[in-house]
Amino acid sequence: MCSIIGYKATRSAVAPILVESLEKMEYRGYDSVGLATLDDGKILVRKGIGKVAEVTSNLNLEIMPGLIGIGHTRWATHGGIVDKNAHPHYACTQNIAIVHNGIIENYKELKQELIQSGHKFQSDTDSEVIAHLLESNYNKENDIKNAVMETCRRIKGAYSFVAMFECGSIAGARYDEPLIIGIADDGFFISSDVLGFIRFTDKAIFMDNRDMAIITGKGLELFDSTGLSVSRQVTKVAWELGAAEKGKYAHHTLKEIHEQNITIMKALNQEGERLRLFCNLLSDSKSLYITGSGTSYHSALIAKHILRKYAKLKAETVMSSEFQYALEPIDNNSVLLAISQSGETADVLQSVKMAKENGSKILSIVNVSTSSLARMSDCFLNVNSGPEIGVAATKSFTAQLSVIYQIADILSNNSVGITSDKEDLLKAIDLVMLIEDDILKITEYLREVKDIYILGRSLHYPVALEGALKIKELTYIHAEGIAAGELKHGPLALIDTTSVVIIINPHDATFDDIITNAHELKARGATVIGISDKGNDVYDHYIPIPKVKDSLYPIVEVIPFQMLAYYLALRRNTNPDYPRNLAKSVTVR
Repeated sequence: MCSIIGYKATRSAVAPILVESLEKMEYRGYDSVGLATLDDGKILVRKGIGKVAEVTSNLNLEIMPGLIGIGHTRWATHGGIVDKNAHPHYACTQNIAIVHNGIIENYKELKQELIQSGHKFQSDTDSEVIAHLLESNYNKENDIKNAVMETCRRIKGAYSFVAMFECGSIAGARYDEPLIIGIADDGFFISSDVLGFIRFTDKAIFMDNRDMAIITGKGLELFDSTGLSVSRQVTKVAWELGAAEKGKYAHHTLKEIHEQNITIMKALNQEGERLRLFCNLLSDSKSLYITGSGTSYHSALIAKHILRKYAKLKAETVMSSEFQYALEPIDNNSVLLAISQSGETADVLQSVKMAKENGSKILSIVNVSTSSLARMSDCFLNVNSGPEIGVAATKSFTAQLSVIYQIADILSNNSVGITSDKEDLLKAIDLVMLIEDDILKITEYLREVKDIYILGRSLHYPVALEGALKIKELTYIHAEGIAAGELKHGPLALIDTTSVVIIINPHDATFDDIITNAHELKARGATVIGISDKGNDVYDHYIPIPKVKDSLYPIVEVIPFQMLAYYLALRRNTNPDYPRNLAKSVTVR
């Protein structure tokens, strides 16, 4: 989940550009930051803990000299968040420095072997073994290509890394982690994300698994794990740069919440032939499985409900992290629908790999059409949300739901209603954006609570899970989504006069049953917050939402939770864009 960047230029000093690139990719990790540049034949490394702006201010990263450099922002997996564990990492003789994303599973045995041969380690990370392996292999023959190939042969796990050599070359390699080359007028970038270089070029090469690259003064060389030269397509990356900026908003998260009217409309603007192919593959499936992680798993739960009720498709949902334990029934009559904002989530990609090996067709819903998941799929649909920088998913969730509803509409002769009721839905989104004052009043009451319970029934239960996830992510308050019908089967034991319960209660078939639950909660002293299009005396606090078609409520009712989590985070003095211990794209398992 770390961000990595390398840049070899012909004219421009690279440090300011690398800093800007890291700022664009900081959502991938923000525990620490570092740069290495080559100046006068020597590699200079500066790094420290904190976000890009803080470390740059303290260490003057922007004024490091050199026309070649690498950079990194870290999401810690091995070793604490301290200066020595920040990237880049030197080899012993400081003639090589590396930045790495992923996990080296066999680093302990490699480290022990390297120590026995005389190498001295400066960090507690798994990443540093890459630098020492490269050094050991490079010193044998003074051959970068062989050094990279031999290093990749020894390491196990999912990784991408970029290495800078004292001779003035940059090398990179990937296995199950993204690595992309940007072709600029002034040289080459190599990055974990197109956002790292898109302000400077829209020409990209997406490296295949086990591809390796060397950038020298002569240009770019691409080769596979056997050393054979390979040719990869140059892709024009179409990406909305403006969406990566905060504009008038204080945080990316708030901006992305307010963009949802636009992104829902874009999500519904699918290319007709691709959409028909996707729907045909879905409807022809003998066995349908839907997978995702985090917010995308909540989308999967709603997809299961919508496809079953309206399209009459039976489906099983499986968390991507649990997929390996549920693989047995999947065969060449199966279809796996994978949902992922980034298209690079490690657990999702592993699920897809295993399903493909069992003969399953792969469909996906993504927000990055050039992602690994999209390229592994038999057919994919793009939600067209543009970059989502806030770590907590907001606009990508409602965009995913919009695509799912559109699929169900096509398969059910428009019975879901997102196609026929699109204008009403967009008006409802505009109206729900006006409740921020109601949300602000409630956050003052909630700022000191320790637990929040969220109840929902039927289609609203996955929204309860998503609402709880948003609150946990941004405010660090324990929040739990509960199926309201299960209240008496255990959770009611937790309720007392200190309890806060949010009920999702639109005026549909679940309304009366949820009201009954609310009275049970009130009888035990709980404070009840209602999210509904119909007021009721049982609510201690009321968050109004507009009336929409029953099937469309999840898109509308999740937005108050996004706002609540955002403003409650501000009340509790936490940064909603950068929740602690998390990163946007979970590329490690």
